[in-house]
Amino acid sequence: MNFIKAVFFLSLFCLSIFQLHAQSSSNSKPKLDVSFAKRSYTTKSVKNLAQIKIDGIIEDSAWDAVEWTSDYIEWEPDNSTAPSQQTKMKIVYDDKNLYVAFRCYESDPENIVQRMGRRDDFPGDWVEINIDSYNDDRTAFSFTTSVSGVKGDEFVSNNGNFDSSWNPIWYVKTNIDNEGWTAELRIPLSQLRFSSAKDQVWGIQSTRRYFSKEERSTWQPIPANPAGWVSSFGELRGLKDLEPQKQLEIQPYSVTKYRTYEEEVGNPYRDGKDGELTAGLDAKIGITNDLTLDLTINPDFGQVDADPGAVALDGFEIFFQERRPFFVENKNVFDYSFTNSQDNLFFSRRIGRSPQGRAVGPGVVYADTPNNTTILGAAKFSGKTEDGWTIGVLESVTAKEYADVTNENGEESEILVEPLTNYFVGRVQKDFNDRNSYIGTMFTATHRNIEDDLTFLHTQAFSGGLDFKHNWKERTYYLEGNAVMSHVKGSKEAILNTQNSIVHLFQRVDADHVEIDPDRTSLTGTGGRLEFGKGGGGKWRYNAGGKWISPELETNDIGFLRQADDIRQYIGVRRLFNESTNWYRRASIGVEQSSAFDFEGNYNRMQYEIGAFVNYKNNWWSEGGAAHKPRIFVNSFLRGGPRWRFNEENFWYLFSGTDQRKKLSFRLGYVHSQAKQDAFSLRRYVVGTKYQPLNSLNLSLDFEYEQNPSKTQYIAERSFGNSARYILGEIDQETLSATLRVNYSINPNLSIQYYGQPFIFKADYSDLNYVVDPTAKDLNKRVSWYDNDQISFEEDIYLIDEDRDDVTDYTVNNPDFAFVQFRSNLVARWEYIPGSEIFFVWSQGVTGLGDVNNKFSAIVDNQLLRQRPQNTFLIKATYRFIL
Repeated sequence: MNFIKAVFFLSLFCLSIFQLHAQSSSNSKPKLDVSFAKRSYTTKSVKNLAQIKIDGIIEDSAWDAVEWTSDYIEWEPDNSTAPSQQTKMKIVYDDKNLYVAFRCYESDPENIVQRMGRRDDFPGDWVEINIDSYNDDRTAFSFTTSVSGVKGDEFVSNNGNFDSSWNPIWYVKTNIDNEGWTAELRIPLSQLRFSSAKDQVWGIQSTRRYFSKEERSTWQPIPANPAGWVSSFGELRGLKDLEPQKQLEIQPYSVTKYRTYEEEVGNPYRDGKDGELTAGLDAKIGITNDLTLDLTINPDFGQVDADPGAVALDGFEIFFQERRPFFVENKNVFDYSFTNSQDNLFFSRRIGRSPQGRAVGPGVVYADTPNNTTILGAAKFSGKTEDGWTIGVLESVTAKEYADVTNENGEESEILVEPLTNYFVGRVQKDFNDRNSYIGTMFTATHRNIEDDLTFLHTQAFSGGLDFKHNWKERTYYLEGNAVMSHVKGSKEAILNTQNSIVHLFQRVDADHVEIDPDRTSLTGTGGRLEFGKGGGGKWRYNAGGKWISPELETNDIGFLRQADDIRQYIGVRRLFNESTNWYRRASIGVEQSSAFDFEGNYNRMQYEIGAFVNYKNNWWSEGGAAHKPRIFVNSFLRGGPRWRFNEENFWYLFSGTDQRKKLSFRLGYVHSQAKQDAFSLRRYVVGTKYQPLNSLNLSLDFEYEQNPSKTQYIAERSFGNSARYILGEIDQETLSATLRVNYSINPNLSIQYYGQPFIFKADYSDLNYVVDPTAKDLNKRVSWYDNDQISFEEDIYLIDEDRDDVTDYTVNNPDFAFVQFRSNLVARWEYIPGSEIFFVWSQGVTGLGDVNNKFSAIVDNQLLRQRPQNTFLIKATYRFIL
């Protein structure tokens, strides 16, 4: 292992050094005298002319109704300079469509890179148009086409947040000739949102990516450090007598699913195979031109990738990203992150979650519990009106779920594991101050039809909040904030469980500001954040703010909250270097300080951090950083025990990679953390490569290995006399994972994708100890190690005789374990007509426990290669009717 480490560090060092010396010695291009005043382009209606044929050739007579607009200016890397290749654009419209034509010049057509990919991959050379059809300087619709005809479409919100989950119906064709390449786009007006004004002005921007030199040039010049994206657009004029179009799309689907797995003799629910046939319906209905109603009935998400492998020893819930299309699309409308982290009033993965009840009971031998709760239906009403109101309403109902069980006498029955539940989310924002500011509100509600077996769940849960953001001085400075409140109701059992949960831990023995009340049937809490900063203009960025979460705040019925009882302060400064030089394209460096307290006033944390990034002239890159944590106290470490102190910690990281555009590219990374007295440490090694042997085929392979040893990993709580014993142990924790992705795009509408990830986690415990003084600075005073005459190990159990009277005082089960998981997805996707698709899916999975004493190679052999995987074969067909 030492040799491997030496080779790894040498490779990383050489990679970084090589980048510093491998830069082009040429000087930056000369600056142009560029004005950032808004440009204007005037379009014309062609409704009385022959319809434009979308073939990429731009020869229809209707195009002659308008002139070309050109003079694109390079934005990155050499801002305000002439681009290597120029671009031209035309825009016309009729009663139903907006048409856009692009001429992308290339002096040497051999330089045109025609990489293929799936929708929203943005491969190779591409050109795009962004349309702010409300001219509100905050939202826009983005349409991108690569030279190979691959579409990309994104909804832009909050003046620069791009959401690729938006998938409108539109049409594009491209063509290559001896001058470069051309593209024709037809965008149905029903896919846009605009006012009913007789004479309209829209914001527009066009961007071209020149792949060979990794350049971005724009039609509307923008500075290197703009205060926002949409607010920097130019103008599209000449739009007269447009009639807003109402959207009506209905998409029924059918799914055939077949599973195979290892048969379990005697288990009636594990006979080796099962199958099912289901059907459902999705619909998109334009209530007005501004507001759309999305519906889904009995949705299926079998084509979605599985979550990556992860294990958490700290007791907290692991956050996984939403991947299901219905909930991903327009997710920005329902976003309400109230602490600048993963904490959110709405976490859509609560809808359709795994059942929370357990299939246990007298004599139960076999059980068949559903993996997920059935979503009976969901509706989503969202959009933005012409006068600046953003509206979002989501309603969903999930079914009762039962586990089928068989007892020792062979009798079958059902156990309720999830109640009938209704989820509601409402979101409103209003722009004002000439679109420079907004104020908004959010409300969520969860209602469960609780029955006797599930009284540990909340019957009702409500949360709400107010948020705002004010920008001034051309969006250079901002002040933003929010405040939230929650109220949960339930049985005494349900509220007691919430008080005892890892999120709250009211039972903490040294906390005077919280306490367990077994008679409570509700909890009410608050939270929020306030921040001031400089977000645009010039080369400097800074922010300062604070946030709080009261001990009783609880949003996990439909939101996500990691931990309550927290008050934090933070301040940061960042310097941008977006003007390229002869050795880098762009760079940045920043510093940040933060501290944390709880509501009792305990000073829990102090941290200082620095980070930097540089994109070199040859398009290689490096990023690194370091942090110093002189004070670390944690309220949750002992799971309801007293506040715990960790040793002072320092960490640093360095990642570096080659030009990702090349057919073969690499990246290496290392993370190093070390606490004083060697109390704990972290070593993470990351190696990744991407290979594109063909324009239609790309592969990526990423390895990650992590060592995270600690002398004081929490194991259990036991009683000794009249005292609690918090038992810890030294842990040798290792994680190994590899992620393989293969993407083969036959054409823009037909692709095959493979995802596979083996994941192995080992936790080997030794040298058990117990807490003596949890806040002592010295580790040796914080814990006491058991002597050999106090602890013995028999039949996988630790026997502890703390007072040495030859009588076992308490026992601890052997905490060693190894978790093994393999997940893969093979998906063939064919969009046979725009908006209508067929998926062929083969999913495979293995999950189990290994021997912690084995090497990784033996675990892979025994627990992955020798185990029979569960296979799922799925065919999903959809057809979209546009009415």
